[in-house]
Amino acid sequence: MERKRTGYKLAGLCLLGILGNSLTVLGALEIPGLAYESSMELQYAENFSVDYYEGGYALLSIQDEEQFLVVPEGAPIPEGLDGEIEVLQQPLENIYLVATSAMDFFASLDGMDAIRLSGTEADGWYVEAAKEAMEDGDILYAGKYSAPDYERIVAEHCDLAVESTMIYHTPEVQEKLEEFGIPVVVERSSYENHPLGRVEWMKVYGVLLDKEAEAEEIFTEQTKKLEEVMESDHTGKTVAFFYISSNGYANVRKSGDYISKMINLAGGNYVFQNLGENDNALSTVNMQMEEFYAGAKNADVLIYNSTIDGELTDLEALLSKSELLADFKAVQSGNVWCTTQNVFQETSGLADMIMDMHEIFTDDTGSLNKTTYLYRLT
Repeated sequence: MERKRTGYKLAGLCLLGILGNSLTVLGALEIPGLAYESSMELQYAENFSVDYYEGGYALLSIQDEEQFLVVPEGAPIPEGLDGEIEVLQQPLENIYLVATSAMDFFASLDGMDAIRLSGTEADGWYVEAAKEAMEDGDILYAGKYSAPDYERIVAEHCDLAVESTMIYHTPEVQEKLEEFGIPVVVERSSYENHPLGRVEWMKVYGVLLDKEAEAEEIFTEQTKKLEEVMESDHTGKTVAFFYISSNGYANVRKSGDYISKMINLAGGNYVFQNLGENDNALSTVNMQMEEFYAGAKNADVLIYNSTIDGELTDLEALLSKSELLADFKAVQSGNVWCTTQNVFQETSGLADMIMDMHEIFTDDTGSLNKTTYLYRLT
């Protein structure tokens, strides 16, 4: 979809810049009374852009569908602003945060004070700062994405709702929030093709919180961590990433999923190539155990995804899910790992997860037992 430009002219030609591994479109709208200054440089993210204007104004565009003018504290809202551009006046306070992947960005940027309301209850958080804030009453539960507590949200003078793409399944909720004068930002980091594109979404929250410098510094630290890993030789290790569902299926990632790409960046080879990429929008596929056995029996490394049914205590707990797993090469060689449950909520730690994988793939002695987001099952 093309970026909305109702009532505006382009401030200049749209420039195509190849930065890092991504193609970034740098352009800006002409906003009445504001002089365009520059655009944010992005290395990997492709689903948002930020244009800066004189006076500290920033135009945030998300996937060329939604636009928000971030107005500095005390600064006036430009007259004649197109009605399709939402205004976000800083400081943004009493945020209703529904998108779980965004909480870690707020925590990393020391911006937890901006959040007052959560779409997840305390026991559903693995971001420690979020759990503590809810237990202390600093963040209140205000209902999940499909059934928000409108009375509480309005009473708490909510400035902004940060939703996941699940909100698209209940558009009436977004409409109701906007009727109450609450702008809605839809978090789309999960749509990024490159794993580091997800991490780069930290810059979106840096803009909202007026912490761009901090966001840039954290993102740079993450990318620098991976420089040596990404430049090292491919290990050739074959890897399966999965969990066993309650009905006995093996749930695996599609070959184009970001987890599969993380495995590749870490120097491994995901065992399921050309798997379900064009089937649907889901990132995973359910397999019969016999099919999983045929594809992953000889994998060098097994990584069990604990985020659905909890962390496994040991190898016996894994084998209790299917007796077929006992025949797997990785089980017999002791190269089976389990994720910690916080891995998918701590989006800023994806670089550390890739480093964890690289450590596992290059551990020829078998002495490595624990990394940041992975631990060996014995």
